[in-house]
Amino acid sequence: MMTIDQITADFELLGDWDERYRYIIELGRQIEPLPEAERTEANKVRGCASQVWLWTRTEFAAARTVMRFVGDSDALIVRGLVAIAIALFDNKTPAEIAATDAEAAFARLELRDHLTAQRSNGLRSLVNRIKADAVAVASRPTPAH
Repeated sequence: MMTIDQITADFELLGDWDERYRYIIELGRQIEPLPEAERTEANKVRGCASQVWLWTRTEFAAARTVMRFVGDSDALIVRGLVAIAIALFDNKTPAEIAATDAEAAFARLELRDHLTAQRSNGLRSLVNRIKADAVAVASRPTPAH
């Protein structure tokens, strides 16, 4: 999985938005496939025009609880946007997720300027879901090891 810094650097190398859209679609093709069993109503992200699913799990390693995300969409460009959101938030602690400014990251990529209002709102819904999941994990007691 690519990091948000790698994606940002790649974006800067791409000349026009046709190339950037193709790159976003390619990012979507590269993400881990969502297991069929996780395409549930509970994992569906509300507020997206396309169908979007987000499967959230936690891992406890090196005295840290980190969150891992797998997502998917029925629309190619949206699947790429899911990949960008996952690159921004995956493998971070709930506190790191809460402190991450997604709007600033998306502004660096100029996404808001080049997405339809529906896609921008859907991306915001996905970020809100990730942050809500992080709050839920943060409120649970940490496992004893």
